[in-house]
Amino acid sequence: MELNKILAISGKPGLYRLISSTGARLIVESIAEQKKIPVPSTAKVSSLDDIAIFTVEEEVPLREVFAKIYEKTNHAPGPDPKEAPSTLRDFISELLPDLDHERVYNSDLKKLFSWYNLLLADGFFESAEVTEEAQVTEEAQVTEETQVTEEPEAPTNEEKPS
Repeated sequence: MELNKILAISGKPGLYRLISSTGARLIVESIAEQKKIPVPSTAKVSSLDDIAIFTVEEEVPLREVFAKIYEKTNHAPGPDPKEAPSTLRDFISELLPDLDHERVYNSDLKKLFSWYNLLLADGFFESAEVTEEAQVTEEAQVTEETQVTEEPEAPTNEEKPS
């Protein structure tokens, strides 16, 4: 999953795809509305690749959480973010049993499922699967090409001078 080009912008709803960047601003496209907008360098922007969910032991990257939701829902939408917080907590607790409930707020869970459902509707996970399959195939081909089979040297029939 290439979450490094998917951005959350503080103060703006939804998610944005990075189009280009200059020193003074970013050009992003709203995933929901497909509109391009400039974002000043003063805005707080976070790549989804840099976001993680707190557990008791460690932080779990968002890409892993999304992959778990995708598998659990059998490639279908996740819970509606407007459902009761207890429903959202129960769902995520099945995936992350050691979720740190004190540091993960209800608003975090609403945002998590909102983002997941938005990315799913955009076809992000299907394209991620195709990309991952292509990478696995490419890696297998590279491995086959780099494996050099050396044949043992044939014994020589040279006689030693006497």
